Amino acid sequence: MDATGGSPDPEGVAGFDVDPEALADTPVPPGSDLDDVARERDEMRALAQRVQADFENYRKRAVREQTALVEKANASLLGSLLPVLDQFEMAVANLDGADDAVRKGVELAYVNFLTVLEQAGLERIPTDGEAFDPEVHEAVMHDAGDGDPTVVETMRTGWRLKGQVLRPAMVKVAG
Repeated sequence: MDATGGSPDPEGVAGFDVDPEALADTPVPPGSDLDDVARERDEMRALAQRVQADFENYRKRAVREQTALVEKANASLLGSLLPVLDQFEMAVANLDGADDAVRKGVELAYVNFLTVLEQAGLERIPTDGEAFDPEVHEAVMHDAGDGDPTVVETMRTGWRLKGQVLRPAMVKVAG
């Protein structure tokens, strides 16, 4: 650009026909002031590249930490809602003598609540008839039986959140 801030001088810099790109590759005589300037330029370029790389690494780390914090908060909230879900399941299981309107209302509220939790990543841990797995099942009762330990009854539903056990299933095992 020229001194007025307009477009570059078509004749080159200050009337000379000079290609700035060609100047960047021009060797500088050792010991000259230009050599010092070129060395400083290279140091500043290297510094700028390191700062840029550090900032990019910081940005990625901040995104990972923020994502982990959100997931931890989500897991905490969903974990605190599990007793409410247990109470809903108990209410639905004990609706035998209830009026049809009450039954439908409670069942609808339960289904909607469960749907919201599942959309947030909550999934039920399979139990009855499954092989006992201490990673996802908590055995609170045991019956003698033949073969490998198998879950025969679920006392409390277990839940996973995005593949991680949020609460193990409380089960009765036979075998």
